[in-house]
Amino acid sequence: MPDAVALDFGDDRTTYLEYRDWSERIASNLIARGLKLGERVGVCAANSLHYCVLILGIMRAGGIVVPLNMRYTPHELSEILEDTAPRLVFADEDRIGKFSALDVESVAIESVFEIRAGERASVAHQPAPDDKVVIISTSGSTAKPKGVVFSHRTMTGYVATHAMEEQSLGKGSRVIVPAPLSTSAGFVQLTHYTVLGCTLFFLSVFEPKSFLKTVVDKKINGFGGVPVFFEAISKLPEFADADLSSITMATCGGAPVTQALQDTWMKKGIVVRQIYGQTECGGNGTIMPAHIAEVQPQKCGMGGLFNEIAIVDEAGQRVPPNTVGQIIMRGPGNMVEYWNNPEETAKTIKHGWLHSGDLGKLDEDGLLTFVDRMKDLIISGGLNIAAAEVERAVLCSGQPIEECLVIAAKDEKFGETPLAVVYATGEVDVPALIAHCNEQLADYKVPRYVAIEREPMPRTATGKLSKPPLREKYANAAVELPRVR
Repeated sequence: MPDAVALDFGDDRTTYLEYRDWSERIASNLIARGLKLGERVGVCAANSLHYCVLILGIMRAGGIVVPLNMRYTPHELSEILEDTAPRLVFADEDRIGKFSALDVESVAIESVFEIRAGERASVAHQPAPDDKVVIISTSGSTAKPKGVVFSHRTMTGYVATHAMEEQSLGKGSRVIVPAPLSTSAGFVQLTHYTVLGCTLFFLSVFEPKSFLKTVVDKKINGFGGVPVFFEAISKLPEFADADLSSITMATCGGAPVTQALQDTWMKKGIVVRQIYGQTECGGNGTIMPAHIAEVQPQKCGMGGLFNEIAIVDEAGQRVPPNTVGQIIMRGPGNMVEYWNNPEETAKTIKHGWLHSGDLGKLDEDGLLTFVDRMKDLIISGGLNIAAAEVERAVLCSGQPIEECLVIAAKDEKFGETPLAVVYATGEVDVPALIAHCNEQLADYKVPRYVAIEREPMPRTATGKLSKPPLREKYANAAVELPRVR
């Protein structure tokens, strides 16, 4: 096992023994820099070998990892840095310039290669089980991202739970991680699969052709992603003849799995298993047996050995089977809190139950069907976008815009993409608006469509802005509206 390959990036790889020793040297180096237990360390970089080892090094030093979205603008990064106050930030050469004007010490992540080899280091700090270990930013219904906090105990909880429930993968299994390490999907898979003793293969970005080639060439056993990943791969000419017999697990989340998608993959002998989860529960809140997914692909699993799923009404009372209500979850892998946000924490965790902000229903067998999002969220290519954050950027653009509502437009490549519907009292310079958004937002958050209304936005009977009429009106936006970027 010590000599087994832990992380494989194609042009570089490391064994589990080197992974351990290298991370211990990083931990010792961080402590020598003055890092104290509980202090934060940010990381802003593309997926890389040194990123993975740095994460473990920060953990071993007793620090709290703060993964930063590599596509964020300096403006977005400044908000997270202000909230988490990291002692320093590691960034790769393509992103380190973003921190030049920000009040934080930035270090080239490539510097960790300087201590790849050497004597085994002793680590003075010994984190306790309930010490916090990571803050993962998530875009929910609020304009600013919230920091989801896990402790060593809760992180171990979600890893151990899924290791017991999903036994198709284990020591020596080969898995591919398409998600960025700054997301819950990427971070959770790194920690989960290394604990299992798997060999992890990474891609710097998801590209269907190279992904499929890696799966075939490396005889990958398992992977997960959003439906658009599976759709993009299955549309490749190479898919029909690709040997995918090594795959024992394929999971999908973020949007429903259609029967057509399931049928396409089943022709290759693979059952795509839809699961439900969110950052706050460690990514996966349900398990989905393959024999059920095969005939009911629209279902997204059930509670497991230690994870409970329930549906409640507005009063917090459980509802009968097949009744729509809010999805709530309880288990050892749920988050500890939102960082520096006791108000949102109290709204989300009640009596030990995590309130998801999503609507769903359970059938008589306890199988969950996702119905809709209570939270105002757009999921584009597997990345969460808070509509409120985009709306704020549009309203601050200096254009004669009185009101703005951002909704999801269908997108063939990404599943969903932002559509900004604006009520304007004058002429809107759309290119200038998009240029402003590009300065304020990561590229995937910038509206791809802009619809200009000359009448105020629709409102509910209580006077609140209402999006359902706009979703109906612009249901075919991808066909009817021009792209603005």
